[in-house]
Amino acid sequence: MVIIVGTGAGGAIIAYELSKENIPVTIIEKGPYIDSKDAFNYYDKYSEDVDLLTTTCIGGATIVSMSNMVHALDEELHDYGIDITEEYGYVEELIGVHQLDDSHIGRGTQLFLDAGRELGLNTLKMPKAIREKDCIQCGKCAFGCPADAKWSGKDFVDMAVENGAELITEAEVYELIVEDSKIKGVKYIKDNAQESLLSDTVVLSAGAIGSTLILRTAGIDAGRELFFDPFVSVGGYIKDINFNTEVQMAGLVIGKNFVLSPHFSSFIKGNIDDEKVDDKDILSIMVKTADDAKGYVDDDGDVVKINTINDIRYLAEGVATAGFILEKAGVDPNTIGSTVYRGAHPGGTAPIGKLVDSNQETEIEGLFVSDASVLPISPGKPPILTILALSKRLADYLKNN
Repeated sequence: MVIIVGTGAGGAIIAYELSKENIPVTIIEKGPYIDSKDAFNYYDKYSEDVDLLTTTCIGGATIVSMSNMVHALDEELHDYGIDITEEYGYVEELIGVHQLDDSHIGRGTQLFLDAGRELGLNTLKMPKAIREKDCIQCGKCAFGCPADAKWSGKDFVDMAVENGAELITEAEVYELIVEDSKIKGVKYIKDNAQESLLSDTVVLSAGAIGSTLILRTAGIDAGRELFFDPFVSVGGYIKDINFNTEVQMAGLVIGKNFVLSPHFSSFIKGNIDDEKVDDKDILSIMVKTADDAKGYVDDDGDVVKINTINDIRYLAEGVATAGFILEKAGVDPNTIGSTVYRGAHPGGTAPIGKLVDSNQETEIEGLFVSDASVLPISPGKPPILTILALSKRLADYLKNN
């Protein structure tokens, strides 16, 4: 039997891939099994100094993601002998990655795309795993899709359970069982009772923070380096643009040190001194950068973020470029403002080449990690597709070994 801890991108696809080969799988999820539309109730809270977008529920952060699917860190992974070209192709076909049909590109997104191209920027539609036939274009992607139109880890978990996998929800793994440097199982708490589950193969996919805390119970000093993609939203006023009801982040501008994508933020209107301005009058752009991985998870499990001069400079470059795009798109330049700094896609806490090998195995035999923890540096881009491809590669390795 293989124990998989966590149901985000990594754990979900491994559970599916193993279960369809009739390999016994038990999935342990800390959060509850929910309907996708209710996911906004399960965002995690960290320290007052860090606003980090993660969730604890079935599907993990994928259930509130925009289902953006881009390649990231391909060259960097080659340095560790990892080529996931075939895995990318497999996953993209499996979940239907594609650029959205024009029918699902709204007016605000089209203005973003047109302005980016006019300014000579590297501009394209965002590859996504969204089923247009189900999508109602409500703009609520980050709250959990009310129409179940986008892929999330929950999809693969459901398929794995249909294949015979066991799913244990609302169960927190608090200790790894290790003997002679080999994994023997996990201990977890469910319904206030302590339980044990034995296996000589355990995959941690509990996210960068969750997997860190579990690894530390076995003496693996994870989480001393942590990155997350810093981001702000920049936006302003266009009367009746109705961007707030569009599919979010359906466009993409790729800069040297940042990426930009149209993303509605209700906080923008707070910067505009006009009570008549409503959500429907806002066009905004998310500015996201890579960071220098100077954060860490402290001994209490709190996330600490240290910003470097590069983090600040790259974010400023992106904000300035977003301002040019907004003005070219027709936004009143006198209304352009920014949200506060936030973070997404935490990772790097158990990086390949340091705490796991190229097969994502730790120094404890049979203990693997497959989530954003293993990414060696900050991608500065949505990492879901890369995590899925790495996890497909790990699933194949487990099948063969």
